Amino acid sequence: MHRLVASAVATVLAAASTPFLGPPASAAEVTTTNGCVQSIADPGTSAPVDICWTMFRPAGATEDRPVPLVMHSHGWGGSRTTDPAAFAYLTDAGFGVLSFDQRGFGESGGHAHIEDPDVEGQDVQRLVDLVAAQDWVRKQRPGDPVLGAIGGSYGGGYQFAGALSEVRDRGATRFDALVPEITWFSLTESLFPQGVPRTEWATALVAAALPTDALPPIVLQGFVEAAATGNVPPYLHEFLDQNGPEWHVRQGRRLDVPVLFGQGATDNLFPLDQGLDNFSRLLTDRARARSIFVGYNGGHTLPSVLPAGTNADVPVAGGTDACSPVLGSESFADLGLRFLQQRLQGTKSGLTGFGRYHLATAGGRCVSVASVAPNTSVELGEVVSTVGVGVPVAYPIAHGPLTVAGSPSLDARLTTIGLDNRAFLALSVGTSPLDARVVQNNMLPIRENGIAIGKPRTGVELPSVAVDVPAGQTLFLTVSPVSDMSVGFGSRVVGAMRMRDVVVHLPVAGR
Repeated sequence: MHRLVASAVATVLAAASTPFLGPPASAAEVTTTNGCVQSIADPGTSAPVDICWTMFRPAGATEDRPVPLVMHSHGWGGSRTTDPAAFAYLTDAGFGVLSFDQRGFGESGGHAHIEDPDVEGQDVQRLVDLVAAQDWVRKQRPGDPVLGAIGGSYGGGYQFAGALSEVRDRGATRFDALVPEITWFSLTESLFPQGVPRTEWATALVAAALPTDALPPIVLQGFVEAAATGNVPPYLHEFLDQNGPEWHVRQGRRLDVPVLFGQGATDNLFPLDQGLDNFSRLLTDRARARSIFVGYNGGHTLPSVLPAGTNADVPVAGGTDACSPVLGSESFADLGLRFLQQRLQGTKSGLTGFGRYHLATAGGRCVSVASVAPNTSVELGEVVSTVGVGVPVAYPIAHGPLTVAGSPSLDARLTTIGLDNRAFLALSVGTSPLDARVVQNNMLPIRENGIAIGKPRTGVELPSVAVDVPAGQTLFLTVSPVSDMSVGFGSRVVGAMRMRDVVVHLPVAGR
């Protein structure tokens, strides 16, 4: 089982390292240049760190005919793309491209600080300076190039680290459009929701960094300690806390540039809610009105076996994108190209769907909504689960047909009798509790330390989903003492959890 999971993880991480590819095109007459820029030293050291890059100059780009440039970087454990054919769809469309090795990976030096704005954020700023120094790159003003960015997973993280560190340090970012895929809003909540480690992924990310010695020792120590104790040590949480948009939002910063988001609805490392939070909380109102959110069935996807998930049979790194075609593009790659053409080149590409969420359901239909907030409340009464050991239990919420698209939540009065009580919650669909399957493979923990008697808990987050519940089937709340994504990190002491006066709040589409 562990060997199969390791193979699946390797496949997903490799996919996240690859740029999205557009339609076949020629890379003829593209000038390729390699180099490195010096960036700041790793914290606690004094030697500057090289950040290495490959730049692709399209045919016809000159000082007299400058072109916009698109920055790219790889997923975790990967390295930059050096083959011009990979970016032919961009260079043939008149864009320059710069792909770079992030700190700790490829030919770049230093350790990976996991998109710390004080470290990787400074690396990105120096690369923007490099781009601005190219006479063939179009400028809005001296030192400010016409600049976009692409990349998935860790390659989406650098986009926010760079843009938001510029907002902090310069008052505004020099990026003019971003296209991040399957990336995070809060790294701590992604890896450790409510302080409960996502075991499969935390282990995989550490393993992927070991061959290049990319991680600082404190991070390796922290993950080992979390695995041994079932709790996240404070120093690891502190190390990761500012490494994502959520920290900047907490500091009062927003991003005022258009963004095309691609997020995996079946992603159980950076789940759908992470992208929804980026769209709703990170962007200014003006930026959101010029941005598009696409959720597809894909991303960092491991099957959910216990409890069984609706996408257990979807191939890892596969999935379907039902919404890009609805928006007039064959694929998300084509949609991304059109978005960059409109934002960086001023091309009228006929794009629609701005300011809305376009979500692929578990069954492969696209649902477009203006809001993902709950609009319907259902009283369930009492919900009971063992903690530590036991089997999942499904409680009926509502009968189909109905469509749920967005971020549900739960209110309850909680009674627990264990020391560190952890159960896992999800929406599921089936004809009965016996065949109900977790929607899009995601569960989130509900955690209560110590004994509680009728303690009110409001706004308990359930996994964000998009699902059609057909006639003859039922939407359930599944409560489980275990979850595949957090193997070994349920309650370590057997106990029980009772939730009374349970109310589930659902984002029902069409209401």
